[in-house]
Amino acid sequence: MLEGEKKIKIVFFATPDIALESFKYFINSSDYEVLALVTQKAKAQNRGKKIVERNITKLAKENNIAVFEPDKISKDNSIIEKLKALKPDFFITFAFGQILSQEVIDIPKYATINLHASLLPKYRGANPIAQSIIDGEAKTGITTMKTVLELDAGDICLQESIEITPNMNVIELMEIISSKSPALLDKTLKGLIDNSIKPTKQDETKATFTKKLKKEDKVIDWSKDANYLHNKIRGMYQINTNHTTFDNKIIKILSTEPYSATAGSSGEIIDILKDGIIVKCGNNGGNSGNNSGSNNALKIIKVKPEGKGEMSSIDWIRGARVQKGAFFK
Repeated sequence: MLEGEKKIKIVFFATPDIALESFKYFINSSDYEVLALVTQKAKAQNRGKKIVERNITKLAKENNIAVFEPDKISKDNSIIEKLKALKPDFFITFAFGQILSQEVIDIPKYATINLHASLLPKYRGANPIAQSIIDGEAKTGITTMKTVLELDAGDICLQESIEITPNMNVIELMEIISSKSPALLDKTLKGLIDNSIKPTKQDETKATFTKKLKKEDKVIDWSKDANYLHNKIRGMYQINTNHTTFDNKIIKILSTEPYSATAGSSGEIIDILKDGIIVKCGNNGGNSGNNSGSNNALKIIKVKPEGKGEMSSIDWIRGARVQKGAFFK
C-alpha cells in the first residue's frame, strides 16, 4: 500500500479451519485492518460433548479482534447494527455456513466477497471440495465472487485452477485451497478498489449443485465400479470416512488404489500383496473421472478397524487372521 493511503477495512466471516490461512493473512497484512470476525458458535464434540472453541475464534481473540457468534446473522439485529457501525470496506465470507440477508450484504462500502472452493458455476453449494473428488474431476479451483442472495450465483471476480491428482484425498485438496486463497482474496479486494477487476456474470446454463453428504453415503457398496469407489473413499477421507463391515465389525477404509483383477465376487478379498489387500468390486456404474481404465478391484492400503487406530491393511489382516476368499459386507 502506498504511503498515506488508508488501510482497507474488512470484516471476516468464517467458521472452519480451511479459512485460517486467509484470516491470518489479513491480520498480518499492513494493507488491511480486520475489524471483526463473524463465526458460528462452537458445538459440543466427541463423546464427552465438551464445547471446544474454534481455532479461528482463538486467533481472533489472540489479536484483540471482536468476535460475533450469531445463531442466525440475517435475524440478529443487534449484531447487524454493530457491523454497520464499523463502516467496513468489505465483508469477506469463506465457509461461514450461514446465509446472509440483503441488509447484511449491503453493509460494506464496496462489496461482500465470497471465496468458493470450486470453479463456478460448477459445484455450487455446501460440498464442492469432496464432490469434485467423488466425481473423479481432474481439476477444481477457487473463485472469488460478489455475494448475492441466490446461492453462489454472484458475479465472478477471479478464479484459480487446482489440479486433482488421481490419489489426492479431500484433506490434501483442502490444504491446497487453504494455502492459495489468501492471495486470490487480496488481489480481488485491491482490484475492485482500483477498478482493475470487472466482475463477470456466471453462465447459468453450466451451473451444477452439490448436496451435504448423508450417513448412508459412508457405507461402501462393493458392487459399484472400482474407480468410483476409489474416488468416493478419497473424497470422504477423515470427514465422512467410508466404511465396510467384516465379522460384524466396522472397518473404515482410508486409502486405496484402483486395481485390475480377473476373478472373484463383489466384496471378496481375492489377493494379499506386500503393500495391500485386493478386494473385488463390481462394474455397476459410477463416474470414473480421471481414474479411467479397466480396473475392477481395489487395493486397500490403510484401514481403521473398529476400536483400533489407523494401520496398514496387511497389519490388520495379520492381527485378525483374515484369509483370501473372505468377504467384506
